[in-house]
Amino acid sequence: MNAAVRVCLVEDDPIMGESLCERFRLEGFDAHWCTSGAEAMRSLREQAFDVVISDMRLGDTTGEAIFDWAAGALPQAPPFVFITGYGTVDQAVALIKRGACDYVTKPFDLDALVARVLEIASAVRAQDEGAPGLEPLGVSAAMQRIEAMLPRLARAASTVLIVGESGVGKERVAQRLHACLPDAARRPFVALNCGAVPETLLEPELFGHEKGAFTGAARSRAGVFEQAHGGTLFLDEIGEMTLAMQVRLLRAVQERQVVRVGGERPIPVDLLLVCATHRDLKAMVAEGTFREDLFYRVNVVQIRVPPLRERREDIPWLIRRFLSDIARQSGEPRRHLVPAAEEAALAYPWPGNVRELKHAVERACIMSPAEWITPAALFPDAEVAPTAGDVQAPLGDYLRECECRYIRGALESCDGHIGRTADLLGISRKNLWEKMKKLDIGHA
Repeated sequence: MNAAVRVCLVEDDPIMGESLCERFRLEGFDAHWCTSGAEAMRSLREQAFDVVISDMRLGDTTGEAIFDWAAGALPQAPPFVFITGYGTVDQAVALIKRGACDYVTKPFDLDALVARVLEIASAVRAQDEGAPGLEPLGVSAAMQRIEAMLPRLARAASTVLIVGESGVGKERVAQRLHACLPDAARRPFVALNCGAVPETLLEPELFGHEKGAFTGAARSRAGVFEQAHGGTLFLDEIGEMTLAMQVRLLRAVQERQVVRVGGERPIPVDLLLVCATHRDLKAMVAEGTFREDLFYRVNVVQIRVPPLRERREDIPWLIRRFLSDIARQSGEPRRHLVPAAEEAALAYPWPGNVRELKHAVERACIMSPAEWITPAALFPDAEVAPTAGDVQAPLGDYLRECECRYIRGALESCDGHIGRTADLLGISRKNLWEKMKKLDIGHA
């Protein structure tokens, strides 16, 4: 690791904070000490850190609140390590399940903490090498597990199969896998949807053709296998191929060479082959519609991308990403969801997965002129709009959650400015501070 590891220490105890900061700096870390949650969120918004070390209990907020804020407000939240007392161990364990890296209990071994932070930072940098600024695949445990395995696959695998329903983001996983290759920015990433190409054109699209090979072939052309040489080839919907085309693909996969249509010379190709499908290939093999030998060739390593209904933690995170992208592309102020709209989004099954969610957010931004998006704007078709359904929690818990989300949204729209947020909500600054303290809401 060439550059010093950048650590954000969040500790309101002056003795503990100074001791930690001094030790990390002596070890060669670039340590930045924040004495409050508000200062930490400002620093995290303005600077990039490799690791955040935060006490669970702070004077103005909690480590959990900072963790939740970072997951939603930052393009890519750094890994968190929590310092916890005996009374908050269960809370720290729950945060680990939600994506935090680790925790230490007081009193802790400082040598062990330094070593653990260095280990985490090294892993993060190794994962992000060649993929600067790339957003994570999600905040759910399922997507983080996939993301964690990709660097290892990029080093060792030559063929990967990605399975999952339509719209779950299989190509995005393939792109992230490609980004884990050494010097990925200089390597080609070529994608082809096999189900979108007519059968008569699929062979020259895959393997290329020589001049005069067929009517209209006015010049020689490389296929996607050749175009992806040295990089990654992503073949989507391979389950849509005919048996005849599967035979040709099998030969290219196992021999790692192609022959252009109308040509005779075999052309070697060196690439990472990533295939994807929404179909059950094993069932297709049993039916005789997919070749068994091709199945075993492409199913060397399989990644299953779960549908959105199985990783609902990603829904609010994805919505915020889409809203930020729309605001950046349009130049208009960023939109926000009212708490009821977010609840409706969480309740809806999203049969079209991430693709359907993105289209719903885009449609709501186009059709609704208001800054705050309502359930009616997100689900204009009353027949499919989610309803309240059965009551799953006490009314007090539900109202607390709604109030918390509403205040967080208002703070975000006012860039964390307490005075403007209080005016927007129609309450006093004192009342807002009290509510934030009660709801464990920090501000940047």
